Amino acid sequence: MAVAWSSFLAAGVMEALVFAVVDPGDLRWFGAGPIELSAQAIYTVSFLIFWGVVALGASVALLLAGLPDESRPAAQAPGWPR
Repeated sequence: MAVAWSSFLAAGVMEALVFAVVDPGDLRWFGAGPIELSAQAIYTVSFLIFWGVVALGASVALLLAGLPDESRPAAQAPGWPR
């Protein structure tokens, strides 16, 4: 839940920053025709994309922070090796 909530808040901030500068009506598909979605749909889709990207980044950071240190010997069961 730490990743989900923090990425949710970060996606909200990112969306506010992006759409303070970009008008959803001016968006184009890679330079071609305009996107045929309402402004609310563009806001929703972009929020979900931002949320997914931030959640992925936070998950990778949490995974890497939890990996064991290579310099320490791993904890072994008693009597190992036999």
